[in-house]
Amino acid sequence: MNTPPPSPLTDTELHALVDGQLSATERAAAEARLAQDPTARDTLARWMQQRDRLRSLHADVLAEPIPSSLLAAAQQTVGAQQRWQQWSRLGGMAAGVVLAFGAGWLANTAWQTQGAGRLAAQATPASEFVRQARFAYTVYSPEVRHPVEVAAAERDHLVQWLSKRLGKPLKVPNLAPQGYGLVGGRLLPGESGARAQFMFQNARGTRVTLYLGAMDGHAAAPASQETAFRFASDGGVPSFYWVDQGFGYALSGPLDRATLMQLADTVYRQLL
Repeated sequence: MNTPPPSPLTDTELHALVDGQLSATERAAAEARLAQDPTARDTLARWMQQRDRLRSLHADVLAEPIPSSLLAAAQQTVGAQQRWQQWSRLGGMAAGVVLAFGAGWLANTAWQTQGAGRLAAQATPASEFVRQARFAYTVYSPEVRHPVEVAAAERDHLVQWLSKRLGKPLKVPNLAPQGYGLVGGRLLPGESGARAQFMFQNARGTRVTLYLGAMDGHAAAPASQETAFRFASDGGVPSFYWVDQGFGYALSGPLDRATLMQLADTVYRQLL
């Protein structure tokens, strides 16, 4: 009697192998099935290579020490939890009064921390936005066969699709006078909704990307508080980014600061 071949591994099982989420017994069983499934082996090898590449992109960030502000916040949270456990044993109204006073005192103390700490917290959404833009550039700009989801040949469909997903009428800037033609675009995830990326390329093969989407914490901000042009070059990908009416934009590419600034200004003026 012939033994039927094992069932092929599912994508969920392959992801678990890549992420190291299986027990020793489960992993041994999966590897036994994998030995008889060359297609799954190829898929697993590609995914593990992608995982290693993504990790290497931000290895410097993973190696950084935890910021002192985060450590202080964590310690304050632990302290508050311990105080809550002590106060909860008191019971009755007295404990409630003590807790309310303590919470108010902690909130007041946190509000009166150094001004630099408050400014850093306010800058976090914009900093995170441009970090994601640079990450998207790093991942997709080297692609040869699939740099975009929708190519420039379907420009009208691309703009309509991304406008619908981002909830805002979008325009693709014309960078042909600067020597850059549209390659296409793609849909990307953001912190609280969809983001979009348009890719452009010049005759030398140099690529720049325009990353855009709604900015958390800026939707209701007055125009005077919106982000002016800012430059970021950490992570190896120079970027100019700005916020206009609650929408963030980041132009990224391997160009010198002056050239990238001229392109960013051209994009900004066309999107007004």
